[in-house]
Amino acid sequence: MKRAAAPARIFVVDDDPGMCELLVTFLTTRGYEPIAMRSAEEAVERFRVERPSAVILDVVLPGGMDGIEALAAFRKIDRDVPVIVISGQGRTATVVQAMKLGAVDFVSKPFSDTDLENPLANAMRQRQVSCEVAEMRQQLQGESRSVMLIGRSPRMCEVRDLIARVADADVTVLVRGESGTGKEVVARAIHAASERRDKPLVKVNCAALPNELLESELFGFERGAFTGAIQHKPGKFEFANQGTIFLDEISEMSPALQAKLLQVLQDGEFSRLGGKSDVRVDVRVIAATNRDLERAVADGHFREDLFFRLNVVCITLPPLRERRDEIRPLTEFFLKKYSVQYNRPLIEFSDDTMQALVDHDWPGNVRELENLAKRAVVLGGETSIHRELQQSAALAAQRFEAEAPTFVDARAAARVPPPVSAAPATNGTAAAAPVLPREPLPGQYSLKDISRHAAREAERELILRMLQHTRWNRKEAAEHLGISYKALLYKIKENGLDKAS
Repeated sequence: MKRAAAPARIFVVDDDPGMCELLVTFLTTRGYEPIAMRSAEEAVERFRVERPSAVILDVVLPGGMDGIEALAAFRKIDRDVPVIVISGQGRTATVVQAMKLGAVDFVSKPFSDTDLENPLANAMRQRQVSCEVAEMRQQLQGESRSVMLIGRSPRMCEVRDLIARVADADVTVLVRGESGTGKEVVARAIHAASERRDKPLVKVNCAALPNELLESELFGFERGAFTGAIQHKPGKFEFANQGTIFLDEISEMSPALQAKLLQVLQDGEFSRLGGKSDVRVDVRVIAATNRDLERAVADGHFREDLFFRLNVVCITLPPLRERRDEIRPLTEFFLKKYSVQYNRPLIEFSDDTMQALVDHDWPGNVRELENLAKRAVVLGGETSIHRELQQSAALAAQRFEAEAPTFVDARAAARVPPPVSAAPATNGTAAAAPVLPREPLPGQYSLKDISRHAAREAERELILRMLQHTRWNRKEAAEHLGISYKALLYKIKENGLDKAS
């Protein structure tokens, strides 16, 4: 059986016994729990111990502390508790001083029930909002680490399963995915679920600093190691000792630094710049990249031995366009988050806007969606969202028209045989690609639909020609197309070519 909510507790602070009795009766008949006090000192001490839902405070009180001083003390202890000031003097200076200190309203004595009912109702609404905001902030702090990992798609279920399985294993983890997919969120989730959770998590963006500075940032330096090194400085690995270090954009690290990182992974030791002895640390390494590290190894830009050291467990995050079912809950979360953060009214997107978000390709992934929701909250509505998405779609179509021929010529034209009209025959029939009608009905297709269809057909045609050219050797075709083997397998399936092989 559900327990009834406790009545809201309201402090009544007035030295007049008759007024106290009047206010207690007024509050009790309206379902509140009044607590009457005769002095400001008593009210402040009790306020420290228990937080009421509101305070009705007389400004003229006997003793060493008057009502204005009590109001200042209340606000210093907890600014979210609303205070209604009452007084029989009604001096303008007193009213102004009380409002400056944060009183939510001022009621002059004598007053009718109506004079107090409206300020009290407003104060209780304000208190409810303050409690909801505090609760929401606490909830958001817990949710923000995992919000990018929500979803029921098989790939996101696999990501969450891997995080749970490797968190306590204390092995090196390589997180892969496009920019904005939430690689840092994965790193934080792993650290938070590991035995190192009470120790530091240190993040380093390897692309944010020149390699000369990156080395001193990671490993520190001794005094006199270079011009300007006037004192010893520990590096990020020392700050992360006993904890976790997150190396973002690891592919941007120079070969010399890669060798030094390899030593840390192998032996747990390194030397500072200008140092004469090794420093020993116990640090778990989580690395992230949005690049094809296998190709970087093949091209000689990334050490193969370091790649194998980092790639003990690999977690690959799918782009947002491949998990569109998660766009709606992500959008709702970000709208709620930034409404609280910027103290703005919570807005809700219409079905048309939400469908436009689902249809968008999201080249910036979850980060792009988050920024869009943030703008909507700050600007106070969804008016600009459709225009922004339409402009993005138009730019994408222009880029496709400009870049598609170049892509074919630069990467594959010299190696691809003449075009074919259909995929290899299966059971005596050709698996022809679907085409748009020559004369579509008005409003049947938008420019975005057409550009997306054209891009998909061009991609399908190029992949099919390359597969035929390599006699369906997928590894060789992936190398010619300049994409990873896994990416090619996904695109073969996405374009329906797996049924034609």
